[in-house]
Amino acid sequence: MALSYKARRRWALFILVIALPVYIVVSVTIVNALDRPPLWLELAIYVGLGILWALPFRKIFRGIGQADPDAQDRTED
Repeated sequence: MALSYKARRRWALFILVIALPVYIVVSVTIVNALDRPPLWLELAIYVGLGILWALPFRKIFRGIGQADPDAQDRTED
């Protein structure tokens, strides 16, 4: 079942405002638990986790910045 445009906008807002900060805190906590790995490994972990969070949400974020495709054209002639 496909999500409507409004539902995708709401989910995108939730993901960016609530879920992403929680994911960042968890990611930093995990890296801190590794007892300060070498800089190149720490950078690789952060880059990998930075890409990994967005992969499941590609379909939700696609087209969110554009006009609602389901809205009726309200221009008057």
